[in-house]
Amino acid sequence: VQGTGGSSAVSKCSAAARGYIQDRFLRLLVRRRRRRAPLVHRGYYIRARAVDHCVQDFLLKTQSHPRTQILSLGAGFDSLYFRLKDMGLLHHTVVYEVDFPNVACQKATLIKRIKELSALVGDTGGEGLGVITFSGEDYKLLGVDLSELSELERALEEAGLDNEIPTLFIAEVVLTYMENSRSDALIQWAAEHFSQACFLLYEQMHPEDPFGCVMQQHFSQLNSALHSLAQYPDCEAQQRRFFEKGWTECSIMDMNEFFTRCTPEDEQQRMQALEPFDEYEEWHLKCSHYFVLTASKGMESSWTPLLSNMTVPHCDGPVRMAGSITAVVCATHSEISGLRRYGHHSVLIKPNVILTTGGFGEEDGQHCRMRNFHVLIKHAGYWKAGCVKKENPDKRWDERLYHTVSCLSSSLALVVGGRTSPSSAGLGMLWLKFPETSNASDPGDVTVELVSLQPAAEPAALRWRHSTTEVIFKGEKYLFLYGGRSAMEPVLGDWYFLHTQELSCTVIPVEGPVPESRHSHSACSWKGGVLIAGGLGAVEQPLGSVFFLRELEHGFQWQTVETHPPLIPRYSHTAHVHDGKLLLVGGVWFHSSSVPGITVIDLMTGLCLDYAINVERLEWPLMLHNHSSVFLPNEKELLLIGGGGNCFSFGTHLNPEPVSLSLSNILTSH
Repeated sequence: VQGTGGSSAVSKCSAAARGYIQDRFLRLLVRRRRRRAPLVHRGYYIRARAVDHCVQDFLLKTQSHPRTQILSLGAGFDSLYFRLKDMGLLHHTVVYEVDFPNVACQKATLIKRIKELSALVGDTGGEGLGVITFSGEDYKLLGVDLSELSELERALEEAGLDNEIPTLFIAEVVLTYMENSRSDALIQWAAEHFSQACFLLYEQMHPEDPFGCVMQQHFSQLNSALHSLAQYPDCEAQQRRFFEKGWTECSIMDMNEFFTRCTPEDEQQRMQALEPFDEYEEWHLKCSHYFVLTASKGMESSWTPLLSNMTVPHCDGPVRMAGSITAVVCATHSEISGLRRYGHHSVLIKPNVILTTGGFGEEDGQHCRMRNFHVLIKHAGYWKAGCVKKENPDKRWDERLYHTVSCLSSSLALVVGGRTSPSSAGLGMLWLKFPETSNASDPGDVTVELVSLQPAAEPAALRWRHSTTEVIFKGEKYLFLYGGRSAMEPVLGDWYFLHTQELSCTVIPVEGPVPESRHSHSACSWKGGVLIAGGLGAVEQPLGSVFFLRELEHGFQWQTVETHPPLIPRYSHTAHVHDGKLLLVGGVWFHSSSVPGITVIDLMTGLCLDYAINVERLEWPLMLHNHSSVFLPNEKELLLIGGGGNCFSFGTHLNPEPVSLSLSNILTSH
């Protein structure tokens, strides 16, 4: 557990060095330096932001009191006291910090040694007496095991804690490491023994969904299991816990909600622009698995720092599911790990032949951008998997993620866009040629020739997380290239019509209300036009709109597709159209109580139904974002290929095998 505290201090320090949090004291308290990934920086940014928001609100609400106090439980090497003191916010507040004796002693030694810190505290020489490792006029550092409540109580009394004045308790990912009976006793003790008390809690939730399973496994491997999760798995359970232990007011929200509702928009944009970033799915999933809770009792005026910013409507309640579909591992005849990847693209190049290219995953025993192309062939009821032979293996195709592949004939496909790293420019276009004749029944029969292109339309392709969809205009085939993002623009809303023969951009008039910019949306050909659904919009917020680009005599027209109930905003899903129904598969949404399964939208009536995916028959977590899917209309079978991602600092999860869903029941009953 102490190891997790040290690692978290290093991460906070790295986030401060990159400007995510303003904190000049962390570098003095944390000796280890390591540059963390942008995803980790964001995670610690939102944590620090939530704690600061609530602490400053407490100090503001209690400023008329002659004396107040803050008690930080499991404070580790946190710099909260020094920041508050430096900002002049501790005129009549004493800060008490408690941690394991060895941690408290190390911190006390650091403070004494570093002038910048000891000068702020003003030493009163009371340190080294029993459990009090450092004592200043408004700062007391105690070495006590939090799970020993009677010892804690005795130590705090000795240090001068007053149970009659307004007191804020802070527990930042601390209580969950204690046995529930002990953390419950601590929460109850704080409510019973202090006449005016506030509590701030930040920790994990939702252990059962795929991301939650990876998160739990990570902490178990570190030998620091998260005890709270089994008994208090969600916001409702945590809120009930505080009410039952004697607190009279309690508010709670997950970190997506906190970021959206309690962080000013200009601050959101400042943070989003700090580093090149392209791990939106993992960021939003991390935020849906952590919560901030504030509780109070006996306060003169109510303390509700999470309720004061109701700028954005709250997405309430669980998602109503119309039924469920069972996922089964695809029956394959070969063991090739080439489909353990994400950010790739899969396309049906011939009946029963699926080509998968690009993405990030596992190749030759290591994680990397994928070089090999992969093929799945259905033969005699089974899928055979294998690597594709490249006719010209030396031709680099710039191992790419988030590209598209459009099959233009039985022997030709066009690769458009994609990226290597998010700070690099997007990649251009490439032809993939397959032999016309191959009646492939074996993966070894499939060959692909790569042909580099630099058509006039190339600049339009320098993007990723976009869509390219076949449309027909006046009998001619075009690819409709829409949305996405680039190294310069975090979200694009433009479009191009690529003539499939010359690969030139053709100007075709488009009328109607223009959809808002988006990336990571879905796009399907339908009735000669395109259906666009969902996506991530301008301020990294999921969108719930559906648009149809409809062919007219002289051009196209954008039309809004009304759905009822309204489609839950989502992105990073895949989509297919069958028999007048739009199927949306997986993705990421902000309803942290469940993960997206299959949504069926009837394009005639607008009826929108959500179905859960039943994963009981899978032995591993099924992460349905950054995946690809192929729909086989005759069998009404949906194949899910790859998917997963880098789960914050908990490790990378890649779905190990393709998964099959039979949709015949929901498509006939819908």
